[in-house]
Amino acid sequence: MATKLDLPKGMEFTAEVADEHLKVLTTDALELIAELHRKFESERQARLAARKEVQKFLDEGGELDFLEETAHIREDAEWQVAAPAPGLEDRRVEVTGPTYRKMTINALNSGAKAWLADQEDANTPAWESVLGGQVNLLDAINREIDFVAEETGKEYKLRPDEELPTIIVRPRGWHMTEKHILVDGEPVSGSLVDFALYFATAGRRQIEKGLGPYFYLPKMESYLEARLWNDVFVYAQNKLGVEQGTIRATCLIETYPAAFQMEEILYELREHSSGLNAGRWDYIFSVIKTHRNKGEDFVTPDRAAVTMTVPFMRAYTELLVRTCHKRGAHAIGGMSAFIPSKDEAANKKAYEQVTNDKTREANDGFDGSWVAHPGMVDTCKEAFTKVLGEKPNQIDKKREDVNVTAADLLAVKDTPGDITDAGLRANISVGIQYVQSWLNGNGAAAINGLMEDAATAEISRTQVWQWIQAGSTVSDTGEVVTKELVRSLVDEEVAKLPAGDWEAATKLFVDMATDDTYHDFLTLPAYELLP
Repeated sequence: MATKLDLPKGMEFTAEVADEHLKVLTTDALELIAELHRKFESERQARLAARKEVQKFLDEGGELDFLEETAHIREDAEWQVAAPAPGLEDRRVEVTGPTYRKMTINALNSGAKAWLADQEDANTPAWESVLGGQVNLLDAINREIDFVAEETGKEYKLRPDEELPTIIVRPRGWHMTEKHILVDGEPVSGSLVDFALYFATAGRRQIEKGLGPYFYLPKMESYLEARLWNDVFVYAQNKLGVEQGTIRATCLIETYPAAFQMEEILYELREHSSGLNAGRWDYIFSVIKTHRNKGEDFVTPDRAAVTMTVPFMRAYTELLVRTCHKRGAHAIGGMSAFIPSKDEAANKKAYEQVTNDKTREANDGFDGSWVAHPGMVDTCKEAFTKVLGEKPNQIDKKREDVNVTAADLLAVKDTPGDITDAGLRANISVGIQYVQSWLNGNGAAAINGLMEDAATAEISRTQVWQWIQAGSTVSDTGEVVTKELVRSLVDEEVAKLPAGDWEAATKLFVDMATDDTYHDFLTLPAYELLP
């Protein structure tokens, strides 16, 4: 371990630290991690336990609905979230991606209005990535990130500050721990590590530059999880002498329970809120996961058939825009996973699909949206600019015509489409390829013209699991989806992949997809396989 590292009392590192990581492992950052752990770990555990109680309630025949206990918040027409923070007024196009060094420069040079610097689903939380990503963020903000690629001689250099997008960091979800940092013998929350390292280092530099430490908060399932984040923000700002409300957070609505608590989530974070995002891929995953024991009404067709225009997805996005604008918050659209292709026909189709997707979102009232590749930034920007013009957003478009009921959000059975042989094979192939990429340290993998991340891999393995449990029939072959069928298709699909060692990725995917017990997150057992 680097000798220069001065750990707070009770803190232990279980992995080596390279000298280049020391710039983010500051005394303030490490003390903040330790204090946040001691103060909030019990509440984090309580929130995770509450998720299990909700699942038990659903499994026993209960159903999701808007909460009676918080009706007064929804009915109070007066409250609003804070006005947009500096650099967050105009968010018409946001590019997403991990914080690997080259990708950091490419994202910042993309021409987007904001960059979701992802320490979560597009990142493998290997120790080097956790710390290296923070170093890259600090170096980027300090303009010390330029480099020349050894293999190609290509120069990577940042544009001037005024041309760079606003950085918004996505930490890991509440369910993830950081096994390499122990406080009082316990592994600390991955969320709090990612938050504290950024806030105490690069985040401070952002404040000096007239912006602030801005975050995207993933995987939340209740307003009480949002309250926990707000408490963390208040404590951290007090600890480092930062004015309250400087931190801002956009919450991803990407779990089924959270869709019924959008207003409450905004309310809990209102001083620190910068809106909500329609995290479409994780949302589909969560719909299947939470209702896995609900029978035929919640069995979904091929992933490709679950589009943003099917009834239950339409209800979710309409409610999100309505909720955000009612409270003065940004509504940010979902990820378009399409990436540019060297195949002209495929490329034309990809750009058309992105244009159609973003045009629909802009016309629905969203204030901006996500793309997964710098090459799609201009397409998204153009679609939103046609609607917004020079306006930074359309928060004034209140969508009072929208009246979404609980039944609308739950109408999964109205999704058209079939389970096909191609869809089943695609889930298997993409799932295994992504797990392989993740285990090799790359959390954002280009597969079949799409930028896949952990969310899309979760859909793949969860759908396979659901189809096995339901005894679903493959429409075009007449075969019933069984463990045996899946294993035989796995062999066939792996045989089509490039030569290499696919054993670990295949085993993990098959175990997760065919086990009688459902496992909440693919990334948890995958994380245990990382050094």
